[in-house]
Amino acid sequence: MEEQNDNQLNIELSEEMAEGIYSNLAIITHSTSEFMLDFIRIMPGVPKAKVKSRIILTPEHAKRLLTAIEENVAKFEAANGRIRIPEDNPGFPMNFGGPVGQA
Repeated sequence: MEEQNDNQLNIELSEEMAEGIYSNLAIITHSTSEFMLDFIRIMPGVPKAKVKSRIILTPEHAKRLLTAIEENVAKFEAANGRIRIPEDNPGFPMNFGGPVGQA
């Protein structure tokens, strides 16, 4: 007899969504009740960039996402070596003012 897990969640991924959206800049803003993650694609020589996707999370889910990313980066680095981030990256401003973070 098969046991059924009542907590199982079936997730559907359409072909269009599976293609993904490339982003090379993320801007993170927050209020007391939500975090907003804006994913942007910057192209060399183009002075204007558009937000390609915005994800809005509760603070609790933002913290869970942070933990999940930390765990996955650790697993990646264990298998592939340390991810190196260049110290000097003049194409990406570090502070836009206000309660903002960048990734």
